[in-house]
Amino acid sequence: MAEFSAKDVAELRKQTGCGMMDCKNALKDANGNFEEAVKILREKGMAATAKKASRIAAEGLVDVMTIGSTTAIVEVNSETDFVAKNAIFQEFVKDVLKTIITNKPADVDALLATEFVAGGTVADALAEKTYTIGEKLSIRRFKVVEGAVSTYIHGLGATGVIVTFETDMADKPEFAECAKNVALQVAAMNVQYLDEASVPAEVLAEEKSILIKQMQQDPKMANKPEAVLTKIVEGRLGKFYENNCLLCQAYVKDDSMTVAKYVASVAKAAGGSIKVTGYVRFDKGEGLEKREEDFAAEIEKMVKG
Repeated sequence: MAEFSAKDVAELRKQTGCGMMDCKNALKDANGNFEEAVKILREKGMAATAKKASRIAAEGLVDVMTIGSTTAIVEVNSETDFVAKNAIFQEFVKDVLKTIITNKPADVDALLATEFVAGGTVADALAEKTYTIGEKLSIRRFKVVEGAVSTYIHGLGATGVIVTFETDMADKPEFAECAKNVALQVAAMNVQYLDEASVPAEVLAEEKSILIKQMQQDPKMANKPEAVLTKIVEGRLGKFYENNCLLCQAYVKDDSMTVAKYVASVAKAAGGSIKVTGYVRFDKGEGLEKREEDFAAEIEKMVKG
């Protein structure tokens, strides 16, 4: 009979995060060999991942981390929002961020093949956590940026924001406050582009086409020459920029000025320069199929065993 103590089971649980009975059975199957038991639990984790592959994972959380001059944002999904409150899951997300910042992988596939900070590959760690937590988990996306930034996490990882800057006053409190306010703006107002120059030509052409067609259907505009309509459209594009471009938006704390003018006013008052160069915003589960709960069916299933 395999010889191992309750202390061995507790230590295996501490290292793997698996349940007590799972750890006990793994040690039994491994004839008390601790390393072999870890291997067995990892293999079970991989099997659990395969079984859960078809499930919907659109919950989880978005998190951000900065180490030195490098900042990363990641979205890790789970099946239920309860997992976002799980300390093991939260720590795993933090370790994924550390791995991303250390290795700067090109994409998610490269990340999964990267050595995880706690050992093995990220794919191995993901499989282990799938087994430990008991839900399908997936690393959906991430982004790495360098330099001066401001970050913001809304709620328990529902939305994550990074705003990047070029500035000569990164160590000044005026910049810190300004950068924080711009990050809050990005979180509050889900815009599509940084500024007018960032709007793709095809998007602009489509918007102009829609506006022209709208005016052609207006009796007051229908007989006007196309050149006149085009000129009017150019004027109306201002509203499009206001709604879709961060720097053209009305600043939420003072709508008498745009975000661009707010940033410029802070820089001028502090005697420095601040330029917003980009932003990243991840919304948890954005665009993913959501899991539909049928609690009545679930309760009936439990009652029937």
